[in-house]
Amino acid sequence: MTKMTDRLSDSNIIELAKRSYENKEKSKLPSSIVNLASKGFVYPKSHPFRKGYTEMRYMTAYDEDILTNTSYARENVILDKLLEALILDPVDINSIAICDKEILVINARNMGYGPDYPISVFDTNTNTIIEKTLNLNEIKTSNFDLVSDDNGEFTYEFENGKQLKYRFLLQRDIVKISESNTISGFLERTITEVNGKRDIDSIRSFIKTELSLRESKQFRTYVNDITPEVIKEMEMQSEDGSTFTATFRFNAELFWL
Repeated sequence: MTKMTDRLSDSNIIELAKRSYENKEKSKLPSSIVNLASKGFVYPKSHPFRKGYTEMRYMTAYDEDILTNTSYARENVILDKLLEALILDPVDINSIAICDKEILVINARNMGYGPDYPISVFDTNTNTIIEKTLNLNEIKTSNFDLVSDDNGEFTYEFENGKQLKYRFLLQRDIVKISESNTISGFLERTITEVNGKRDIDSIRSFIKTELSLRESKQFRTYVNDITPEVIKEMEMQSEDGSTFTATFRFNAELFWL
């Protein structure tokens, strides 16, 4: 009987052994359960995030090498590489929904340095920049209660009874949409089935010949309104006692102290 290792090259065997060792070492580190913004409903049933949460280990000094890696910074993949190192589920970073990636990054920062995050914000009441400390534990996510089918897809019905299936954007979709920078590019990455057909040529044909301008606008507005997300706007107090709304932005700077 042929063993699996007989079909693997030496390099593959070494890589498997390396991953096995790394996973074993990761399991020794303290970890925490993180609830996903999407509740897992945007993923197919085969996806490890379908359960609605994941487990992340706490950061160690070794992880600072990721945060200071100049090559990662040039390629703008610092946060991706960090999450790959911290998430204990066997998941492809590119298959994670944008909303969940954001909440995972916030939790990584929280678990690494604690909930207090110093920020500089523009006070619209006094037209000055003031220093505030944001409690990361207070950051909320939007309500999301749609449940997808086994493929992680949802059904949308137009006023005339016409239907299509769609999904929410994943990490890998953002790159593709940025490359095209078109509305049709967004639609092609979001719509998964039209008239019972799932191939890209049928979807493109539907967008070009059947989807009216009005219907396209309605569909895109609907998807935008219900997409689960981290709520980045928050109310803050001015130095004069009044309040104003500030937008929380996060990137790799979140981990700079």
